[in-house]
Amino acid sequence: EEGLKDAVSTDDGAKEGILVVLDHTPFYAEMGGQVADQGTLTSGDTSLKVLDVKKTPKGYFVHTCVLESGMIQVGQTVTAAVNKGRRRAIARNHTSAHLLQQALRDVLGNHVHQAGSYEDDERVRFDFTHFSAMTPEEIALVEHIVNQKIFAAMDVTVRNLPLAEAKKMGAMALFGEKYGEIVRVVDIEGYSTEFCGGTHVKNTAQLGCFKILSESSVAAGVRRIEGTTGM
Repeated sequence: EEGLKDAVSTDDGAKEGILVVLDHTPFYAEMGGQVADQGTLTSGDTSLKVLDVKKTPKGYFVHTCVLESGMIQVGQTVTAAVNKGRRRAIARNHTSAHLLQQALRDVLGNHVHQAGSYEDDERVRFDFTHFSAMTPEEIALVEHIVNQKIFAAMDVTVRNLPLAEAKKMGAMALFGEKYGEIVRVVDIEGYSTEFCGGTHVKNTAQLGCFKILSESSVAAGVRRIEGTTGM
């Protein structure tokens, strides 16, 4: 309720909208189009359901929680557990966005650039620059290429590199983004190499398969593909 409290308890039932700040966390905080992890914080008979996580400009991790049982207080040590199945589904969809971008460039041309993206546990939404609606044949070919890369079981490696070295590798950066001296690079065996802070699978085979659900216009010169992976 907009106020700082030293302790909150479930005396009169579950408490929603509690913001818990931890000094460090295994939860992915919402960033770069990827949704936050969900899961639990527990300590003895205290149990909180984590619904969302954000990182403040000063680097604090703020967990939006429902206190389901017990009491939470300042200075308490908790065990943080991420919902693994959901995290894996989000990672699948995020890796598919990287494969999708390169497949679009293969089919439509190198003028294609990311204009926005969103990944959760159910779908990937990818906005890209292109001057006309895609034909059914182009959509089918892009989907086919992504699935080829999945069936090729390509390794996905994540490295932190100096900015200059990452650029030499040909890593694709997001236009207008500011990058520090050290950047995180996600590489899919050289097929796709991008600057990215998100979670990914270790091998493309973990995606299972990729399906394009729709292709539409979102603005002049910007198209949107929605797709999904796994089950």
